[in-house]
Amino acid sequence: MLAKGATRGRPIVKKIKIIVEKHPDGYVAYPLGVKGAVAGEGDSFEAALADVQSAVRFHIETFGNEVLEEE
Repeated sequence: MLAKGATRGRPIVKKIKIIVEKHPDGYVAYPLGVKGAVAGEGDSFEAALADVQSAVRFHIETFGNEVLEEE
């Protein structure tokens, strides 16, 4: 996933690795390198991935680029 934000008018693009795990009740997805609790879930791999991508975008929009860990 690519995280997008802006600093002083310049866009920031950062790749975020997302882990998707299969569980007996469905799929759970979570990002690496994002501060705070962010997760997604779904009945399929694709649904869990879309859910966590939406959650990451919302998390960054709400709390800013500071939630992205430095490399």
